[in-house]
Amino acid sequence: MYSVLNIAQILGHPLAHNKRIETLYRIAHWQIKSRLQREIIFPWIANQRLVVQRGMTGATGNIYVGLIEYTDMMFLLHFLRKGDLFFDIGANVGTYTVLASGVCGAKTWAFEPDKDALEALNRNIAINNLQDLVSIHDMAVGDSDQQVVFTSGLGTQNRVAHTGDIDCRSVQQMRIDSVIGDAWPAYAKLDIEKHEEQALRGGKRLLKRLPAISLETISPWSLDALSEHGFRRTFYDPVTRSLSTEPMGPPFANALFVKDFEIVKKRVASASKITIFGRSI
Repeated sequence: MYSVLNIAQILGHPLAHNKRIETLYRIAHWQIKSRLQREIIFPWIANQRLVVQRGMTGATGNIYVGLIEYTDMMFLLHFLRKGDLFFDIGANVGTYTVLASGVCGAKTWAFEPDKDALEALNRNIAINNLQDLVSIHDMAVGDSDQQVVFTSGLGTQNRVAHTGDIDCRSVQQMRIDSVIGDAWPAYAKLDIEKHEEQALRGGKRLLKRLPAISLETISPWSLDALSEHGFRRTFYDPVTRSLSTEPMGPPFANALFVKDFEIVKKRVASASKITIFGRSI
């Protein structure tokens, strides 16, 4: 079961703090039901569904509060449009992919090398009938095209292995520039366990084409590279649809960078509202 601290954090979530009884019910319901069933199909946003199992910590957070990475996910939902291309780098079980393609109608390239996550990713794509919108790239993303050692059994924390890691396997790593071709993505999310710098080193074409990108971790080199390509660190308030280069709004899980500020601002301002557990944002 979740600790008191974790429950307190969940109840402080922007989508939960005014609906604490409902949130506690969802937590208790999941904890009981997930012990009786190996796999649960959860009705999510805009008629999309998630196939969730115990141990999928990110996915189960969406069961509790709707959008566990609230600001990041709301930016994606407000920014992407039908016909856009989204790069989900570190797709894991596919929550961002389902939001981008299932809710927004965008095309998604989902990059994920972990075999267990790939199985869940494929399941979530299939159950939402997104096969025509999602292309799966079974590979790690980095600064070179080669086989690399990748961890297994760590769930959302699987990554390119470090010295001393055990329970690993060999996977194909590719540079984004090796696979991007003529594609012009509208948005990219990089959540690859402190390997974001290496991905950017192999993605110079990507940085030239993107208007917006988010990264889980940033390094001095990444900041310099993003600045050289015209990106600015940006903060977003989903309720007011406000963008700012000064800290504001609910916290991000990842760091957002925007190049075409006015274009992005107009897009999020004109987006349709998204209903999450009865609340429209």
